[in-house]
Amino acid sequence: MSVEKEIFKLHNSLNVQVERHVFDTGRKSVILVNGALATTASFGQTIKYLGERYNVICFDLPYVGQSKQHNRAGFLLTKEDEVEILLRLIQHFEPKYLYSVSWGGLASLLALARQPASVERAVIGSFSPFLNDAMLAYVTRARNLLCAGENLQAAQLLNDTVGKHLPRILKLLNFRYLTSLPKEEQSQVAFHVNQILALRPETYLDKLASIRCRVKFINGELDEYTTSEDIRTLARYVMHAHFATVPNTGHFLELEGRTQAAYMREAILDFFGADQKFERARIEGLSSTPVAQTFAPSLNTDFGG
Repeated sequence: MSVEKEIFKLHNSLNVQVERHVFDTGRKSVILVNGALATTASFGQTIKYLGERYNVICFDLPYVGQSKQHNRAGFLLTKEDEVEILLRLIQHFEPKYLYSVSWGGLASLLALARQPASVERAVIGSFSPFLNDAMLAYVTRARNLLCAGENLQAAQLLNDTVGKHLPRILKLLNFRYLTSLPKEEQSQVAFHVNQILALRPETYLDKLASIRCRVKFINGELDEYTTSEDIRTLARYVMHAHFATVPNTGHFLELEGRTQAAYMREAILDFFGADQKFERARIEGLSSTPVAQTFAPSLNTDFGG
């Protein structure tokens, strides 16, 4: 396996660093889409199990991770920008499959509604089109704390809410990351949350009827913030929708343990088209150490659903 890195230049003078994990040049590719403020570091185990059958493409948005150093300071990225970035990457790399997590699901669904020719199937993890009371309370308080410079409280809030089912080591890493979050990234968080709070599902749900590829929505059984009940309402809008609920799992899906990672592996490989004769990797082959999949450049966090 080789990892090919390149800087992808966008029309608006922003740059995105892309990693291509090439396991076999003849394989189809999966593109991975992060949640808010997340980086490619979050996909450690995901790349490992997808690499059993596919090549993998992942990228950092311009304000985080490996892309940050290649962009000017002070810009704010809109949801429309995220959709355009994803569409450009899909057009260039022509992946057959897409897997998004958390608020990356919104950009992914809106991009899929534009019917990119190469994408045949997509998995949308831990997303909901609705801000329920729990999510509304969380994102509002997180924004207020970060805007006030109360990073310690913001870090604890994340671990007590959407991250409460994470292993202890990831909570610690997450806490360290948030408490040292640079001011410009705090501004992006506040901007991102304001966009979330301003979202009105009725303004974009009808667009999802244009999606032509098959889509599988996966949510955690214990996730109070993006619930499996809320996501099933999208069956009215997405023509080829499938749904799955991961038992005993919260918002962060495969990050939450070996059992969750094994479930996600099977659900995604089966949906993308795993060969029935394919010899499944033993669960023992999955990392038993959650540090392999972390938050931000060395840590990775998500402030949305």
